[in-house]
Amino acid sequence: MSDSLILTIIIVAVVAVVAIGVIAFVTKGRKPKTPYTSERDADDLPTGQSAEGDTDAAADTAGASDAPIAVQEPAAPAAPQLDVPEPVQGRLARLRARLTKSNNMFSKGLLALLSQDSIDEDVWEEIEENLLMADLGTEPALELVDALRERVKIEGSKDPARVKAMLREELLKLVDPSLDRSYLPEPHPDRPSIIMVVGVNGVGKTTTIGKMARVLVAEDKDVLLGAADTFRAAAAEQLATWGDRVGVPTVRSEIDGADPASVAFEAVAAGIDQEVDIVMIDTAGRLQNKVGLMDELGKIKRVVEKKATIDEVLLVLDATTGQNGLQQAKVFSEVVNVSGIVLTKLDGTAKGGIVVAIQRQLGVPVKLVGLGEGPDDLAPFNPEDFVDALLEG
Repeated sequence: MSDSLILTIIIVAVVAVVAIGVIAFVTKGRKPKTPYTSERDADDLPTGQSAEGDTDAAADTAGASDAPIAVQEPAAPAAPQLDVPEPVQGRLARLRARLTKSNNMFSKGLLALLSQDSIDEDVWEEIEENLLMADLGTEPALELVDALRERVKIEGSKDPARVKAMLREELLKLVDPSLDRSYLPEPHPDRPSIIMVVGVNGVGKTTTIGKMARVLVAEDKDVLLGAADTFRAAAAEQLATWGDRVGVPTVRSEIDGADPASVAFEAVAAGIDQEVDIVMIDTAGRLQNKVGLMDELGKIKRVVEKKATIDEVLLVLDATTGQNGLQQAKVFSEVVNVSGIVLTKLDGTAKGGIVVAIQRQLGVPVKLVGLGEGPDDLAPFNPEDFVDALLEG
């Protein structure tokens, strides 16, 4: 064998050994491929590689590809915050304070006159004048003066405490504690109690209904409101706002000037379907069409009574109007059989004698009184607290 052939064989052998070594080194540095556990599509990417061709950085962490992905659910909307109406008894405590500020003619004027050493005819006339200025009314004022005359003559006492006691007893007789002042109609087994609220515009009728809803909610009653004052702009919206604050629904029409009787009927029907305790119906105090206000109120009453009997008709009056409110009361009572009075604004400027005058003229009791501007400034009327408030100024 020639030397050149031997050299060639050696060179080839060296090259082969080097090549085998290089291949073995490269092969040893690679990771074995993980077999797919499911059938693959042609466009599936290799494990750990993103669509952009980058190796998944999370693959450096053992088991990271199997970790569950946390999905954050959107937060549920918060439930609307409802007002918690003040308990009824808490409202009564404010009655004396408010009336004391506005009715000191009783406590200071009358008591001073009755405590004089000598009460002649001029003094009795002054006492009568003070009572008339307090909107007591002519007949009740004369009755009170006559009763006091007789008692002062018989007892002859000038002691201020005794005079005050006499005046309290006679005033309480005029206010008449024997009248039924319950404002919650008796429950019915198959339908809600129906309260119809009437009164002229400007007396705070819709606001009073909203405050009444708070009183009833505080008494744990399920209430539904009917916005049948369809002739006053925004009346339904105002009523619904009051209801929303304490979670009370309102039945209303989206059409301005809709038939009030129809809305009232639908409210009663909804109250029956929803099995509420009480349905309160707001009514117009003034109409812009040719139909008389009293005719419309009579129609509402007739239409509602096709579905359920009206248990209570409350007339809302502004206490500051005094004797003028008596004429309103008389007209309303002739049409819708008023069963109770709600006196608003019985604070600051009101004269307490109007309570006696209204009850005398209508023969129906004052059941609720509005004491101020606050949402819970409406309270059941209590004769004893009322008279005490008049005498504490």
